[in-house]
Amino acid sequence: MRVAVAATAAALAVLLACASNPKPHTNRDRVVPPPGSSAEGVASWYGPGYDGKRTACGERFDQDALTAAHGSWACGTKARVTLLSTGKSVVVRINDLFPNHKGRLIDLSHEAAKRIGLLGPGTGRVRLEVVE
Repeated sequence: MRVAVAATAAALAVLLACASNPKPHTNRDRVVPPPGSSAEGVASWYGPGYDGKRTACGERFDQDALTAAHGSWACGTKARVTLLSTGKSVVVRINDLFPNHKGRLIDLSHEAAKRIGLLGPGTGRVRLEVVE
């Protein structure tokens, strides 16, 4: 009985270790939009709670970098994000997955959101334009 309990505990430990260390995303199911492609929708931002953690693209998230998460665009895609209410824009690199929830199009890093004036309101309508 003790052997069975120990074996079960060891198997559970292995499964939990695998579950907490996801593999980086490979772009297999992601869209590589051609330069000039555009979209409009709602943006939000993220930062402090995720700083230093791995993104879906396999790199460490840096809330002070000009990066973003998108629901379908491939890792490495660069896009100009313009906050329609301020007219300010910033170029970001997609480096994370963003599940399409609450109708949002993109999730910007803290720094990217700060540069276009999105920190205060938290969300806002944006236009995305692929630059690379």
